[in-house]
Amino acid sequence: MTESPLIKLAVTFGALSLVSVGGAPAMMPEIHRLSVEVHPWLTNAEFARDFALSQTAPGPNFMMISLVGWRVAGLEGLLAATLAAVIPSSIIALLVGRLYVRLARQDWFPVLQLALPPIVLGLIVASGVVTAQAAVSGALGVGIVIASASFIALTKYNPLYAIAGGTLIGLVAGRLGFL
Repeated sequence: MTESPLIKLAVTFGALSLVSVGGAPAMMPEIHRLSVEVHPWLTNAEFARDFALSQTAPGPNFMMISLVGWRVAGLEGLLAATLAAVIPSSIIALLVGRLYVRLARQDWFPVLQLALPPIVLGLIVASGVVTAQAAVSGALGVGIVIASASFIALTKYNPLYAIAGGTLIGLVAGRLGFL
């Protein structure tokens, strides 16, 4: 018996929601692995396009999960994936918020607070690496990634300048036959 795509989406993203430390950006490597490798719902190119769309569109960071659901099963897939990703983590956030109030006075709690940000940062950096590997092909792509990351890390300018610059370089390279 074949499992329904809606059930696969709900189980996949519901389980992922239960371990989503750091939010959607930190989950991106696992979303990629599940969507491209485990369940071949998307190709690397489709994942990269949807990721770019999810990051440039206004709205929540977990839009990528909604886009995977849309590609798999249309509107029903979008709803199944989105609700499966949001409901369990919302319940956990509510419980952790209540627990936070109770545990904040414990001696070990400040140590935990100091340890979590580096872990989340590591997950987010890993997300960028995995996403770049899925999206980049060739030296030009690697150059754009390095230039964009450097621009964002070393300046205080709006990241939209990096997006515009990378887009312009891509358009020119495409017109000249390099892509």
